[in-house]
Amino acid sequence: MEKDDIKKESKSNQDNLSVKMKEKNFLDNLIGDLFGGTAAMLVALPSAIAFGLIIYAPLGSSLSGKAALVGMIGTVVLGLVAPLIGGTKRLVTAPCAPAAAVLSVFVMELVSQGNIAKEIIPIYITLVAILAGVFQILVGYLGGGRFIKYIPYPVVAGYLSGVGVLIFSGQLPKFFGLPSEIGFWKSFISFELWNWESIVVAIVTIIVMLYGSKLIKFLPAAILSLSAGVATYFILAIFNPQLLSLTNNAMVIGEISATIGDLTNLITSHLGMFADVELASLAGIFVPVITLGVLLSIDTLKTCVVLDALTFTRHNSNREIIGQGVGNLAAGIACGIPGAGTMGPTIVNLSSGGKTQFSGLIVGITSVIVLLLLGSYVAWIPIASLAGILMVVGIRMIDKKTFPLLKSKSTFFDFFVTFAVVLAAVSYSLIIAAGVGIGLAILLFLREQMRTSVIKRKVFGNQIFSKKVRLEDELDILLKHGDQTLVLELQGQLFFGTTDQLLSELDPLIQEFKYIIIDMKRVLSLDYTAAHLLKQIKRRIKKQKGYLIFSSVPIHLPTGKNIRNYLNELGLNEKKRLKFFDSLDLALEWTEDRTLKDEGALHADEFKPLELNEIEVFEEMTKESLNTFAEIMIEKTFANGEVIFKQGAVSEEIYFIRKGNVKIVLPLKAGMTHHIATFTRGGYFGDMSFLDKEKRSADAIADGEVSLYVLERSKFDEIIKTNPELGSIFFEKLALTISSRLRQSNIELKALEEN
Repeated sequence: MEKDDIKKESKSNQDNLSVKMKEKNFLDNLIGDLFGGTAAMLVALPSAIAFGLIIYAPLGSSLSGKAALVGMIGTVVLGLVAPLIGGTKRLVTAPCAPAAAVLSVFVMELVSQGNIAKEIIPIYITLVAILAGVFQILVGYLGGGRFIKYIPYPVVAGYLSGVGVLIFSGQLPKFFGLPSEIGFWKSFISFELWNWESIVVAIVTIIVMLYGSKLIKFLPAAILSLSAGVATYFILAIFNPQLLSLTNNAMVIGEISATIGDLTNLITSHLGMFADVELASLAGIFVPVITLGVLLSIDTLKTCVVLDALTFTRHNSNREIIGQGVGNLAAGIACGIPGAGTMGPTIVNLSSGGKTQFSGLIVGITSVIVLLLLGSYVAWIPIASLAGILMVVGIRMIDKKTFPLLKSKSTFFDFFVTFAVVLAAVSYSLIIAAGVGIGLAILLFLREQMRTSVIKRKVFGNQIFSKKVRLEDELDILLKHGDQTLVLELQGQLFFGTTDQLLSELDPLIQEFKYIIIDMKRVLSLDYTAAHLLKQIKRRIKKQKGYLIFSSVPIHLPTGKNIRNYLNELGLNEKKRLKFFDSLDLALEWTEDRTLKDEGALHADEFKPLELNEIEVFEEMTKESLNTFAEIMIEKTFANGEVIFKQGAVSEEIYFIRKGNVKIVLPLKAGMTHHIATFTRGGYFGDMSFLDKEKRSADAIADGEVSLYVLERSKFDEIIKTNPELGSIFFEKLALTISSRLRQSNIELKALEEN
């Protein structure tokens, strides 16, 4: 067989293997999605029926059948629509507790106001569901998914705990088998109205809900407990035959008609009620819409985060919120109740073999089958059994992890936030709780900002130095008189909540320092209050004949604000006693020069080239030694910006500066550089390659007109062969200068660590 034929056959075998693998993966995924989606439906559907009953409860028991039906419709539509658009693998979208709580409170408020007829209220439920879906779509489209995740945990915990308390308290009358008009507190004292059969069914359901899954692990707890509740109901019917009739039977959901025609009639009659909606009443649905949209988004993203952790995947927050919004919009149009990506069914889907986002679609498909083929049997589900399930769900929604926050003073306010949101939800409404939560979230943010000091570091001018390398006598002056300079490095947010920190720190220091440098490199924002405070500080420093110096003032912030321009607009522009510098190094260099000038260390003839004996290293040498060095040195001059040597160059010269300054810079990527040091008249540079004979580690560039003495290592080695004592003197001088530089660095490092 020829080589080409062998290659073709090999490629054909690989293609066949790839096709078989894809077919196997598809089959595995399909089987997993079928099992996972079906198991998730068995959890989601009973809960959806219960949530429907919660929402419609204030409208009377006559609508129990319709309430169960809209819960089932919500499960169907959400399951069919949301997975196709959201795309998060294994996520199950179904009616959820937060939706039930918000909508039930909304319905109760409408009933208590009495402005809207009870038969019209279902259309308001539909409107809230539709508009909440639209809100989610807008939030996702505008990229708000990543922001919803950042709502403080104490607020979310308080809200969800409040929902849990409301669910539990709302189901307690059903636990006792009491009519819907009897509230939570009255149910405790209405002993004569208690229905012992309802209590028995509810207790059995709760026990199985709590412990059943420990005995029978392959079935979800909700299915086990619901089955146990139904079985208990029919056992009790042996002793009370009236329980076997649906007529006037308040213990069960009641008759449900779920044919295609019935569903069509429900939707058309529901939508036909839009004409009866009063425009004036629509203002009252704005807060429930926003509350519901935000809560459902949080619930979904919370489930997605848990799912990511369990499956080592990463969801798309904005896309998922759009998918949830479209699902809720469709559910509302179909007269179903809205929902979110729910934790319980999602975990069941995952543990039962769900592989892809189509497992969520299976939930919708199997829900349709149950609705159309088994809908009539739903009528026999005991309300007490659903109440028992929801009471357990409500208790589990209460965040017990917040109670340990009471142990520490630093976390007590976090507990107070959670408790306040719960109290607002229980005492008033979830809508009020949402407002309380937002307000407290702002306080939490302010607290964290005010806890963090805006002053990152406070150092003095004899603890931190510019990159301008000074001569030894100049350095001695700066160490002695540098305490006239104060450097404050600021950080974070400068706003009304943190300005008092800055004022408290500066107030006692203004009279003590001549130069106050405020470095703003790490400042993230600045408001008018902070700018006004800086103006006050400037006036006080000016009055003391001092200088206020700003360095590294941000020009481009993430917010788009130019702080330098903002300060200029408010009157903080450069004047006699107010200076601005692009970096802290330049600000320090300016104050050092001023200090040296005040102490007479900067001379009028600083532009005159130095002679060899005037350079620091050679100052105390004998005339004979100076003559020896003068013979082997050469003089060089460089114009401003001219390169003296480049990084990587092979050279062994050491350079002594007669006139001007030399900058040492480290080349970086993309043409960037890092300023290492500036050497001044009387100093030297290039000593590293002179000593170790390695390549240059940085660039040396003339800063202004520069005149140099240049000493080559090879010529120096020739001299010290015949005059080793001269070499010892020279190296000792170099060592002393390097030692002085290291001591200066140690001072800076100590100040850095101590601050």
